[in-house]
Amino acid sequence: MVSRSSYTSFLDAASGDLLNFPQTPRTLPRVMTVPGIISDGDGNGSNDEDSDIFSSKCREKKIIVANFLPLLAQKDLNTGRWCFSFDEDALLLQMKDGFSSETDVVYVGSLKVDVDTSEQEEVAERLLAEFNCVPTFLPPDLQKKFYHGFCKQYLWPLFHYMLPIKRFYRVKLGFFLHSPFPSSEIYRTLPVRDDILKALLNADLVGFHTFDYARHFLSCCSRMLGLNYESKRGHIGLEYFGRTVYVKILPVGIHMGQLESALNLPSTSIKVKEIQEQFKGKKIILGVDDMDIFKGLSLKLLAMEHLLQHYEELRGELVLVQIVNPARSTGKDVQEAKRETYAITERINANFGFPGYEPVVLIDHPVPFYEKTAYYALAECCIVNAVRDGMNLMPYNYIVCRQGTPKIDEALGITSGSSRTSTLVVSEFIGCSPSLSGAIRVNPWDIDAVADALNIAITMPGLEKQLRHEKHYRYVSSHDVAYWACSFMQDLERACKDHYSKRCWSIGFGLSFRIVALSPNFRKLSLDHIVKAYKRANRRAIFLDYDGTVVPQSSIVKTPSPEVISILNDLCNDPKNTVFIVSGRGKNSLSDWFAQCQNLGIAAEHGYFIRWSQSSNWESRPLLMDFDWKRIADPVMQLYTEATDGSYIETKESALVWHHQDADPDFGSCQAMELLDHLENVLANEPVEVKRGHHIVEVKPQGVSKGQVTEKILSTMISDGKPPDFVMCIGDDRSDEDMFESISSTIYSPSLPAPPEIFACTVGQKPSKARYYLDDSADVLKLLQGLARASSMKPKCSTQIQFSFESVA
Repeated sequence: MVSRSSYTSFLDAASGDLLNFPQTPRTLPRVMTVPGIISDGDGNGSNDEDSDIFSSKCREKKIIVANFLPLLAQKDLNTGRWCFSFDEDALLLQMKDGFSSETDVVYVGSLKVDVDTSEQEEVAERLLAEFNCVPTFLPPDLQKKFYHGFCKQYLWPLFHYMLPIKRFYRVKLGFFLHSPFPSSEIYRTLPVRDDILKALLNADLVGFHTFDYARHFLSCCSRMLGLNYESKRGHIGLEYFGRTVYVKILPVGIHMGQLESALNLPSTSIKVKEIQEQFKGKKIILGVDDMDIFKGLSLKLLAMEHLLQHYEELRGELVLVQIVNPARSTGKDVQEAKRETYAITERINANFGFPGYEPVVLIDHPVPFYEKTAYYALAECCIVNAVRDGMNLMPYNYIVCRQGTPKIDEALGITSGSSRTSTLVVSEFIGCSPSLSGAIRVNPWDIDAVADALNIAITMPGLEKQLRHEKHYRYVSSHDVAYWACSFMQDLERACKDHYSKRCWSIGFGLSFRIVALSPNFRKLSLDHIVKAYKRANRRAIFLDYDGTVVPQSSIVKTPSPEVISILNDLCNDPKNTVFIVSGRGKNSLSDWFAQCQNLGIAAEHGYFIRWSQSSNWESRPLLMDFDWKRIADPVMQLYTEATDGSYIETKESALVWHHQDADPDFGSCQAMELLDHLENVLANEPVEVKRGHHIVEVKPQGVSKGQVTEKILSTMISDGKPPDFVMCIGDDRSDEDMFESISSTIYSPSLPAPPEIFACTVGQKPSKARYYLDDSADVLKLLQGLARASSMKPKCSTQIQFSFESVA
């Protein structure tokens, strides 16, 4: 039940003075009629002048409803008076950073303590006056049945928890689920499955941490309620009784200021030095988890045991510090998980420990926040091995603590401004995994793979650790809790503005279903086959794509390796060869990366810029000097970037490129199709073309393509009297298909004495205009290495035979 004051105030906030209860000292505004104006609505005969004065002073109000209020409560046993304070760790409180300072935020929810009925009225008035909180006082038995019963024991095994939604027609209502949403096969076992879905659909915006959770929700709505969903200009919407319920995908962030403040505490610096001394000469792997059946504690410990069994050199050098937070639920399964955790820990320490060395340090008492930050700052690697978790912000905390602050750097003995490193091993079943593209993702059930991942993390080269850390820190620092709250509220405003819109876009969504058809002539390119043709040739033209071809698409280090540079130099130094890198990347990056390749030709930005060798000047295509179209395309791309976690925009001199390789694969592809269609519409009258490539959507001037640049290079070779009799072209992207098509049309020229041998090769088995394929970038390098070796070989055999005959003579 709720107190009379709190209940009245909440109703006042939503629908008006429905009950004649005494008002709290600070009555909440009542009914929104138009934006910015709140009607008095009580029929008390107030004049218009008073109403105008009240309306002019009103502030924007946001009501946040949650299970528990963001408060800490304690009763003084001596005075009998309640003491309340804000819980600084509460996400609900941190959300305020994403709102305007003029916003009046009201919290509605329960307290974590029992308040006697005789005190509820006074407490409610005090909480509203001092904290803007409206408490709902649930009887202990009801609270137990609801939270510890239905939620924890019934819903929790399925998707952790589900909060009730209140229905008010004039309220902008958003709901964000901070837990996984199960697949339809699991969810459909609930007897109240339809009721929960219908309750959620009363919201205007439903948010999830990952596309997987949203996809499961959409699938349940489709399978159980027969509802259709569409992607509408970068946003997913469900049609429900004439309304559009939007679905948002955005993982929550952390409070940067709170974490940095904790790092600057004197107690943190003291603790850092204590931990440094305790684990001197050892590498720390850190885990911070609740004692819960879903956190994978025993699986993590088994992986540590496996690691020490198979890598003896790590014994005495490596320590797993596992901080175990108190269990938030009770039951036999939690007790069993606890017993198993302790048993495995004791076994590991007994088998691999020795005096002065304990492989696993289990900290199972409450650990203050400053102490956790000290462990974060010192850990070489952080592991989250949950078998299922809604989000888990622990990796974000770790990344920020590893970045450090001047005060913690001083405690650690690190030079301020020096490069930082961090490594993460995360379960693929947790919500933060998609946003941590530089982490080592693992299946927590695969103990061998987790152990190998830990070994890779702690033995990783320093540069790679640095690059992974910098990538993660850029994301975490720019996508904090304020960004999350602000983005969610912006989408809520947009969702409510389009409530009565009937405009729909006919966009399909079934991206998981596809049919791949391959030509019977499509086959893998054999090294022996191409080397024979290569040796027969007198003039060769070689065209190579860069990303996904010469370097792996998934590689976090995009610069060419020394091996690549060496192979390219061997090919370029052969006077019979004309070798070009044909890439969508900018000319500055490519020029810097291949500075050691004097004779290598480079075609940058799909051929808008071209250079025949390092000694020649850059040529540009005089097709389009006016780039006003960028002012149209850039805002559209920004819209999709904000709506698609993991995507970003690359600005080139001649083009704009939207990348989504770090986004969820299915959602990124869906958004790319939508963006392609959107850009084609808004740029229909501009002299540009919109192309979709491998994890990209690109806008560039018309007439600029990889096909055009290969045509120009081949035509120049023919006109210079050096027609090639061997042409090889390798690429992995849709843009490379233009090259495959162009070399065939250009090379079959009537001016040529004979058609050359053509080797058009795509990377990966997929529909292509190329005749050949190679499996991956590693196969490409092996092929190029074989050709380079053929170039460097000298005809020693014939010389030896001639010498032998002369000797006989």
